[in-house]
Amino acid sequence: MRKNLIGRLLLAAGLALVPWLAVLWTTLPDTYPAQHWRVAWVGFDALEIAGLLTSAVLVRRSDHRAPLASIATAVLLLVDAWFDVMTAGHYVFISLTLACTLELPLAALCAVVALRPPTAASVQATAVQRVAVHV
Repeated sequence: MRKNLIGRLLLAAGLALVPWLAVLWTTLPDTYPAQHWRVAWVGFDALEIAGLLTSAVLVRRSDHRAPLASIATAVLLLVDAWFDVMTAGHYVFISLTLACTLELPLAALCAVVALRPPTAASVQATAVQRVAVHV
């Protein structure tokens, strides 16, 4: 019952955002001076670094949480590539090059990590950790 309710809420939210896209498309200006531009991008890239490092540590430990960190990092990298290219202006070639050689391949690697089935060693380690917590 709860999964069904959550599924319906997510579906309704997704469908409700479709008309919002039309509003944004028709009302937003083509250009807009942004405040705190440097802080926004440095902070975003710091989140990517944290995601990559967290994913690396969890993968190396065969931690069952590695897919969660990896998929979050993949999303951050995809969003970064999108906004880098879309806001690049005269530097679009550099942004496309970075997206195709760095951000998108790293996002794909993170997605592979997130989607691969857990190994037997990982499942055993998780079971041992659960037993250790309850002892």
